[in-house]
Amino acid sequence: MSGHTGDAGPVEVEPMPGYLDLITRASTVMLGAWRDCNHCGLELSKRTLLDNANITLTEITLFFFCAFLWTQVRRGLTECLFQPLAQWCRLLPKDAAKMPESAWKLVFYTMSWSYSTYLLFFTSYSFFHDPPSVFYNWKSGMSVPTDIAIAYLIQGSFYGHSIYATVYMDAWRKDSAVMVVHHIITLALISFSYAFRYHNVGILVLFLHDINDIQLEFTKLNIYLKSRGEGYHLLNDVLSNMGSVSFSITWFWFRLYWFPLKVLYATCVSSLQSVPNIPFYFFFNTLLLALLLMNIYWFLFIVVFVVKVLKVKEVNDVREYEDEEGNNAAAGLLGEPQAENHDGDDAGHHNSAQG
Repeated sequence: MSGHTGDAGPVEVEPMPGYLDLITRASTVMLGAWRDCNHCGLELSKRTLLDNANITLTEITLFFFCAFLWTQVRRGLTECLFQPLAQWCRLLPKDAAKMPESAWKLVFYTMSWSYSTYLLFFTSYSFFHDPPSVFYNWKSGMSVPTDIAIAYLIQGSFYGHSIYATVYMDAWRKDSAVMVVHHIITLALISFSYAFRYHNVGILVLFLHDINDIQLEFTKLNIYLKSRGEGYHLLNDVLSNMGSVSFSITWFWFRLYWFPLKVLYATCVSSLQSVPNIPFYFFFNTLLLALLLMNIYWFLFIVVFVVKVLKVKEVNDVREYEDEEGNNAAAGLLGEPQAENHDGDDAGHHNSAQG
């Protein structure tokens, strides 16, 4: 794999569009591309896939090995570190059950987002400040820079692990089915963007999404810790409230403002300007639009959360199920207890722990 590519793009940086400009230009460009696609269909898609997809057996093997490795690392940290730490902190039983999952995700997302931040702001890549540059000098089958390939291996294998973990290791919640769909779409985006050499925009997408997971898990951990030892700890309560406010703001700013205006504008409009007849234009943009819709869907939970906090001054998790005595009502956005028994054996295969 080579070093950095695409450094010889235009000097002038295109200003970031507004929502109206995004909608009008993207819809115009996409409609024009659809009208010009006279030979679109299954046969063309198959030929495009064979001609442009580049992924080796070694890379596929590494993906499955690392996905398996993430699962084992999580289990090891849970048994050797997170569970003993929960006992040492004297967490309430319901919080001790959920704490390892949040701790694990906080560790991973902090690591992955820090690496994405390094790539975007401490190297020669200009993708964040000049999103159209993700398609400068694009060529089918071009080499993937080693530092970006490492990021892809880490993220792709983690989402492969996460599909398994959401079903068999995490607590089941109201949006767990959506979460599985999210992981599948994310894994598809990661895999296909790597194979088609759209890795530059992929790093930008990952950067804009991982920061919210850090804040979410940090907030939930402080919710668990504020009631440790059957007491009340003001510092953790303050940190959880600060985390929830920060989480709400950055969710909108990163996922609903920067993501569509930087990423979707680049993929819908700039991609065809830099690379006419770019492979699988509609496929990738459909997945990215689906990701945006899911971000909007989860933002509705955040709105409900803010309303609940304003009314009852309590940070909870509106995605989790309450027990039967709670009439299956929503129980808060960042860590309220989950049902002890989800209708008997239906949830018996799920372990504790996420919000």
